Amino acid sequence: MAVILNKRSAKLAVLALSFAALSACSMFSSKDPRFMPAPLVDYEAQVAANVRWSASIGKGAGFGFIPARVGDVVYAATPSGQLAQIRLSTGQTLWSTQVAKNLSAGVGADARVVAVAASDGSVVAYDMAGNELWRTKASSEVNVPPVVGDGVVVVRSSDYRIQAFDARNGELLWSLQRPGPALALKTNIKMEIFDGMLIAGLPNGRMMIIEAHTGMVQWEGVVSQSRGATDLERINDVVGGPVAAGPLLCGASYQGRIVCFDVAQGGFPVWQHDYSTKTGMATDGRMLFAANQRDEISAFGLGDGTVVWTQDGLRNRKLSGPAVAGDQVIFGDFQGYIHFVSRVDGRLQGRLHVGSGAIVSPLVGTEHGVLVQTGNGHLVLVGVN
Repeated sequence: MAVILNKRSAKLAVLALSFAALSACSMFSSKDPRFMPAPLVDYEAQVAANVRWSASIGKGAGFGFIPARVGDVVYAATPSGQLAQIRLSTGQTLWSTQVAKNLSAGVGADARVVAVAASDGSVVAYDMAGNELWRTKASSEVNVPPVVGDGVVVVRSSDYRIQAFDARNGELLWSLQRPGPALALKTNIKMEIFDGMLIAGLPNGRMMIIEAHTGMVQWEGVVSQSRGATDLERINDVVGGPVAAGPLLCGASYQGRIVCFDVAQGGFPVWQHDYSTKTGMATDGRMLFAANQRDEISAFGLGDGTVVWTQDGLRNRKLSGPAVAGDQVIFGDFQGYIHFVSRVDGRLQGRLHVGSGAIVSPLVGTEHGVLVQTGNGHLVLVGVN
């Protein structure tokens, strides 16, 4: 289970973190088969995966660290404070810099600016050559990667405040806050900017579309609503990143639902499924792919939500957020393996070990292969022959 953060009470924080630790312990030491990681079974591989390149980017891994691809370069950061620019096609490190002693989230980038967040609440921006442009302070620690685009750098801080800074100089442009729950997950969450609109999920089960330059809320929709008697039971954060496909905008939540809204028709729900995920979704334009709380993978028809297939062969392997590359949907796991699953029927088609440590960061699909940020501070491009 993902680590849980308290936002209001130190006492609740102790309880929540204890619960998370006990949950993790039970998952990996309990003899109850419901919580044991599925073993790696032998099967006839349908894909031949290989590491095309590997680059050291620092030390460690953590929630909030997602590689950002811009054209033929990739930006990646690590909790140890490093930020690197790497050429996607070759794996060559173009530059690397020590931003701070520790980072809490990264990376956001466009063709002009790349931004990360330091553990002291600083938001730090660089140009494409690795020169620091500016530093400023968010209202509190930032655990969600900044999003960069349309001349703004936007962050979501731990006090549930969304803030936008001018990408040229770090000047605060606007600040927006929504009431938040007592507890929220610490997991991988990502905001996106499309056509000047910021799309953000919130810990209260809601999604928002915000005009990136002004902070004006254009739409707000409910992905899920809190249920249960305790703060732990009522956690229903929108997790992963939003999925936009044509007129559809889809979101997924922990202890909640997957919902697709038609934003061209007033943002009404087109379909929804009760579903709990810690890692979010990926799409190939026809289907949505997600792993639930038990790491059972499902494919949903994008247009109507029909369950096309399910795959439970990776149950309890603490899967990462998925990526689509070629004919496969791909997940990382807690032992440093990546797993290739057929987009068509969900069959396991291959696996590859890419390094020690759990793969926590979501995978990123590209035309060259899939980018994997490993648990031991490397960025790896895996291709399929």
